[in-house]
Amino acid sequence: MKNLSELQAFHLDILKEIGNIGAGNAATALSQLLQKTIDMNVPNVHIVSFQELTEWIGGPEEVVAATFLRIEGDAPGSMFFLATLEEAKGMVAQLTGASRSSLEGEMDDLSMSALKELGNILAGSYLSALADFTKLKLYPSVPGLSIDMIGAILNYGLIPLSQIGDEAIVIDTQISEEGERRGAGHFFLLPDPESFDVMFSSLGVGLHE
Repeated sequence: MKNLSELQAFHLDILKEIGNIGAGNAATALSQLLQKTIDMNVPNVHIVSFQELTEWIGGPEEVVAATFLRIEGDAPGSMFFLATLEEAKGMVAQLTGASRSSLEGEMDDLSMSALKELGNILAGSYLSALADFTKLKLYPSVPGLSIDMIGAILNYGLIPLSQIGDEAIVIDTQISEEGERRGAGHFFLLPDPESFDVMFSSLGVGLHE
């Protein structure tokens, strides 16, 4: 596969289904952690060029919280989980029990730790679902966390990837508590060359069908 634009609608439907299974696993983990009912779903999956990624969140100067990790194993790649700073603070308030007003300034170490753990749970749940579906061995690296303008974060993370591709798979994520929307974010899945050929071949679905 030369680029992700070769993915057809039913390929994206497969990724959306995997995403929803991963979101369900993450919701279970978060519900146990928070001792309350958390629901998650993936309403949409899109193909977006690297040039469009910054505009997708709100422009290059939008401050976001970003968790980044490498995917190692049979189908290597990279993954970002990004949320606007306001969305991130809302999720941290849920995780820590802190009030939103106490998070108006810079987030403290506890808040940063909670946000990193959230990204770790979400990414781990998605990768677990992807590995179960494809029967591939996929391993997440230790995640890193950064709060900065999205332009700076993506430029740093995409520089080494721009040499091997120019598109990402964007997996929207919505988080609700007892039916009330509490947060949202985006996964950016950035496959290394040939990784999606490997993934879809393992599912018995060709990329050129």
